[in-house]
Amino acid sequence: MTPRRLIFGPAIVVFAVMSASGCATPSPSAASPDAPVGHALGSLWPGAPEGEVIGQGTVMDIAGSAELCLGGVMESWPPQCNGMPLKSWSWEGVEGWDSQGETRWGTYAVQGTFDGAELTVTQPPIMLALYDPMAADDPTGGRPGTASEAELSDMQERVAEVLGEAYLGSYPENGRLVVEVLWDDGTWQDAADADFGPDKLLIRSALQPLD
Repeated sequence: MTPRRLIFGPAIVVFAVMSASGCATPSPSAASPDAPVGHALGSLWPGAPEGEVIGQGTVMDIAGSAELCLGGVMESWPPQCNGMPLKSWSWEGVEGWDSQGETRWGTYAVQGTFDGAELTVTQPPIMLALYDPMAADDPTGGRPGTASEAELSDMQERVAEVLGEAYLGSYPENGRLVVEVLWDDGTWQDAADADFGPDKLLIRSALQPLD
């Protein structure tokens, strides 16, 4: 796996990956107010978070280069994934990992500051097996979505294309397309509502701000 860098930018998200796309991020400058009608999601980009965030995923360390994978993990041995670089990561005192050759990995909740390119660890990681956060508020208020099957299929194709490597995955749920991204401060949710209408697409940010 080669080093990679995530760059927030309204035109391109640059992320050198092993062979295919992984996860990336939008631009520190939030975005152009004159996004074309119906194309806000491809024109507007969230800024980097001001405070600390936490993310749950697989920490993959290959020969001392650690990254946090928030999307899918290949079921190989050792496993493989594409993630964002971790700064100030240490295995000292950390339990719950496996290793094979130069690769060490484990699943953790990782807290730190995110600059749009990498996560700088500020607290000891917590094994996911022991991590029990409070349930997040449901932004839908329990209301079903209004997207048809055709709309769900169309949105899934369009969103994957316009978000590029910032896109972690998507799936239909209760009349909405749920789209998982590395980071969103509400910019992409507003853009999705503008493009597709309310109650059709729900953006979920893998990195969550800490109060």
